[in-house]
Amino acid sequence: MHPRRRPWTAAVTLTVAALLAAGCGSQAAAPEVAPDLADSPRPAAPTEASTPDASSGPDGTTAPTPDRVAGERGLVVTTADSDFGTMLFDRTGQAIYLFDKESGNRARCYGACAAAWPPVVTRGEPRAAGLVRPGLLGTTERVDGSTQVTYANHPLYYYVRDSKNEVLCHNVTEYGGLWLVVTPNGTPAA
Repeated sequence: MHPRRRPWTAAVTLTVAALLAAGCGSQAAAPEVAPDLADSPRPAAPTEASTPDASSGPDGTTAPTPDRVAGERGLVVTTADSDFGTMLFDRTGQAIYLFDKESGNRARCYGACAAAWPPVVTRGEPRAAGLVRPGLLGTTERVDGSTQVTYANHPLYYYVRDSKNEVLCHNVTEYGGLWLVVTPNGTPAA
């Protein structure tokens, strides 16, 4: 005997499949951005151990690998050329973005937002290479206690579907704000 199918099951299945296949700029769900961390519950956010690594993402693509150095040495932020000019990357070639909805160094991207846009985290002080200005590098504490890298007072993020040396989502609106790659002077690329 076959179980009874509910008419909405197919619609839900198709909606979930469409959401998984959607790329940047095609957010269908309400944003999960913390409006005020002081009043927010402490949502789960990626930690160094849970930040996407070389395993496959939900769509079968390779997720970003955070640049880690053993011990207390921090993540290396460097620069490389792109279609948007010289911009920030981690040492492995993963593009780095900022979220224009964040003011100051306070991170607001959590939950589904942080799953699509994993924070750039570090265990030690971040280190500059290339044209990165050491004085613009900093950190901020996320609500889960992890340390997120900042540049010119902007918390930094990866895009989960970017491959190495690839920039898919510059100047894209998602989760209530604009995602932009970062130039060595700390401003978004044109």
